[in-house]
Amino acid sequence: MGFGAEPAPARHVSGDQELSYQLAFGSYEDALRMVGAKSEPRTAKTPVSGARIQLFAAMVRDGNRSYWDAEFARERWGGLLAPPALLMGWLIPPPWEPTGRPPAASVVLRVPLPGTTFINSANDVEFLRPIVEGDVLTAVEELVSVSPEKRTRLGVGHFVETLETYTRQDGAVVATCRNTLFRFTPSGAS
Repeated sequence: MGFGAEPAPARHVSGDQELSYQLAFGSYEDALRMVGAKSEPRTAKTPVSGARIQLFAAMVRDGNRSYWDAEFARERWGGLLAPPALLMGWLIPPPWEPTGRPPAASVVLRVPLPGTTFINSANDVEFLRPIVEGDVLTAVEELVSVSPEKRTRLGVGHFVETLETYTRQDGAVVATCRNTLFRFTPSGAS
């Protein structure tokens, strides 16, 4: 153990942790009854971090002053600006926590439909306000629509559309993300 480290208390992690990411199964009619359902608010475990902003910018070799020059960014945006590509990353929960509580399953995974797999087919993000170092983001996901059954080269399934709304600590909406995925049974699968 390192300096100041204490062993984590032993905790039993129930099978629920694995269940949090399993797909729900049901009929198209079951799925339609869920349209309009919203998730509980999910708040980021940590604030938007200048270190993560700069690490990301370094990895993609982006020299934008808004990511690197704290004084410039503070005058222009109110703090170091978070790159748009990091939006969803601020809310990714750790894969494990000492409490043993699993991360909440996304609304889209809880939609009861036939189909054993899914693929993301569209993602449209709109930024309404700057996201800066120190902001604490919260997201709420809403099921917007479920298409009738479609046959594609991938297989037979349904397009599921969600809208995720991101707010910061003062309640202001900073971004929205409209996402469409195709939930399907692969061609040739029985």
